[in-house]
Amino acid sequence: MKIERIHHVAYRCKDAKETVEWYGKMLNMDFVLAIAEDQVPSTKEPDPYMHVFLDAGGGNVLAFFELPTRPPMGRDPNTPEWVQHIAFKVKDRAELLEYKAHLEKNGVNVLGVTDHGAFHSIYFFDPNGHRVELACPDPDEEAMLRRMDEVKWKMLEDWSKTKRAPKHAAFFHEREFKQ
Repeated sequence: MKIERIHHVAYRCKDAKETVEWYGKMLNMDFVLAIAEDQVPSTKEPDPYMHVFLDAGGGNVLAFFELPTRPPMGRDPNTPEWVQHIAFKVKDRAELLEYKAHLEKNGVNVLGVTDHGAFHSIYFFDPNGHRVELACPDPDEEAMLRRMDEVKWKMLEDWSKTKRAPKHAAFFHEREFKQ
């Protein structure tokens, strides 16, 4: 038994139409499906919603729920805003920089480019306050990932005992921290 892939990932949104239009304009994601009901199929709760689905490439789907009868959405106050995010892969650094320029030209505040060793990323927030990451591979991605694979279990074991960052893979962010 093995999971094949993610079917879809769903987040809450403030406004379904605004969200569909923003992802279309900013990230070129096509609007593929809308579902709306006055009752939740799984729980049978009376709770009207609009559920929209966007093509995130490669068979991946990003979905959102607008819930007009619920209080405004918030964040977990104990989790830093950089933790919860969704990351999308782009072809290469040139495309990453094109997205960065496009987003900034359209008024989106973009953080990065951040060098993660095996990949490079930019970060920004969608109109709902969800953090989004675009990542492209580094030319040394395969070699870096092989090195990371060699130390992953030792790192996890050390972390589980000490709750301190093990240094087995300090090479991963070495370039970023040298800047």
